[in-house]
Amino acid sequence: MLELLDNLPNGVTGVRATGKVTTDDYERVFNPLMEAAHREGRRVRLLYEVPPEFKGFTAGAGLEDMRMGMKYLRLFERCAVVTDVGWLRDATRLFGAMMPCPVKVFPNAERAQAIDWLGAPVLSTVQHRLLPDIGVLVIEPSQPLGAEDFDAIAATVDPWIERDRHLRFIREHHRRVSRIGVAVDGVLADAGPTLANAFVEAELKHFSYDRLDEAIRWAAAAPQQPVT
Repeated sequence: MLELLDNLPNGVTGVRATGKVTTDDYERVFNPLMEAAHREGRRVRLLYEVPPEFKGFTAGAGLEDMRMGMKYLRLFERCAVVTDVGWLRDATRLFGAMMPCPVKVFPNAERAQAIDWLGAPVLSTVQHRLLPDIGVLVIEPSQPLGAEDFDAIAATVDPWIERDRHLRFIREHHRRVSRIGVAVDGVLADAGPTLANAFVEAELKHFSYDRLDEAIRWAAAAPQQPVT
């Protein structure tokens, strides 16, 4: 069965799996949890605790776990799996590498450390700012972007999107991005075509870094396209 955990820090949601986990358990516990997060526009820091009493998943529950994981993939901000079950630890490490959020595995003896990690603030070194009046997000990375950086950027952008129903985050609707201004000097300027390939319908223009303000004005002048 699945059960919600109490007495966790604000912002941390916990689920414990014991005995045999069935499809009904996901429908009763996990599905309402994720639907509420989606409806409220918040992300989830999930503690998934699997103690020794865990007996495994039914076939249907395994499929439901995969289906719901894919459906709500972007809602997860951090995931900590606390278990001593060997195959589950290995599977979490394998699939965690493909998740868009940080995923860590902790032994049962380190449950407190898992909760501390889930509740810790997002650490990001990327400088970014949102210019909502003109609809431009300015990102100024000084090193390769990691998962925590994207989380910090999402924390800035998501509330703005929620206030305007005509907007969609670029990671889900990248074809709606009409212009990308790249203000950069040196060898990174050669990365422009690669970046453009990720946004198949975007117009990309390169500016030197000292023309950042001009790049922002150019991006802001992009024609508005209706969302259908």
